[in-house]
Order: sequence, then structure tokens, then C-alpha cells
Amino acid sequence: MSRVQNQVPNNSQQDNEGSWIGELGRTVALSVILALGIRTFVAEARWIPSESMVPTLKVNDKLIVDKLSYHFTNPQRGDIVVFSPTDNIKKNDPTLKDAFIKRVIGLPGDKVEVKGERLYINDQPQRENYIKEAPFYQYGPVIVPPDSYLVLGDNRNNSFDSHFWGFVPRDHIIGRAIVRFWPPDRIGELAQ
Repeated sequence: MSRVQNQVPNNSQQDNEGSWIGELGRTVALSVILALGIRTFVAEARWIPSESMVPTLKVNDKLIVDKLSYHFTNPQRGDIVVFSPTDNIKKNDPTLKDAFIKRVIGLPGDKVEVKGERLYINDQPQRENYIKEAPFYQYGPVIVPPDSYLVLGDNRNNSFDSHFWGFVPRDHIIGRAIVRFWPPDRIGELAQ
């Protein structure tokens, strides 16, 4: 016959496990682990430091960047993406470490050209109702390499983007900007 013994808990162990300080410590630790996990793998907040994406994004806008969906799908034309500096960007300024934010224009294999104040993709003129003004420069034609993207700012004439330094390798893309949460009068999804 087996016997079940009741054990009298050690008072110091019971006090530590059941105390509000111990519970608070466990809650804070779990919160930190969850926050770091979410920021690393799911989503993170970013702010806009420059005018390169005006009028879509303004200086000091705050955004949520989806870091998860691109593990299952590829960036699409029109997506606003956040990416780490490419090797060509670092050649020009090795101190640059901050992420960039631009709009995906050219997909792998696309022919991209800017001429006569218009963007052409695969020889088709594009309607871009999100840009600040027509581009004053000529660019291309270029073919976007495999596993790379051509990105431009919506403020075409005032954006340090692919027409200066080339393509963004797929593995440099951190995620897609999906929602603006600041300022309050501009809260909402970011449209393509």
C-alpha cells in the first residue's frame, strides 16, 4: 500500500514563491522576453527621420513594421519596406547603420527606367499618385537582379534611394511598414 505524505512547506520557500515581489519579478521577466521576441520576429515600431517619403510619410511619423509576413511571401510592387543599409550604401558612408524606408518599385527581373519625368516598368508608364512630384532626373534602363529589389522614395527628387546606390538584396529587407500610429490625426494603414 502506498502512502501519501503531506509535506509542510518551508516557510521561506512559500514566502518567496507566493510573495508579490516574486510574482512581480516573474511578470517583468516574462514581459521582457515576450517584448524582445515580438520585436525580433513579429513587429516593431519605427519613426521617420527624413522627408524622402513625403507626402506618404512625414518626419516624425511613427509606424509599425511587420517583420513576419515576408518569411512566407515576397515583397510586392508598392510595398513600403524597411531595410538595412546595402553594401553600396556602406561604401559611400561606412558609418551608416540605421535602417532605410522606401517603396518597392522594381521586382526581380523587371526593367526599370525613369525618363521624361515618368517611371516605366517593363516599358509601361506607371501611374504614381503617391509621389510628391514628377522625377526631374533620368535613370536606367536597368534590369533588377534575382533576389533583389529597386526601391525609390515617394519624394523622388529628394530621396537617397536605388537610383543613387543600386538594388536592395532580399536578405536586407527587415519588413513592411503597415500602420502609422502617430500622430493621432494620421493614424491608419499605409496604402499602396
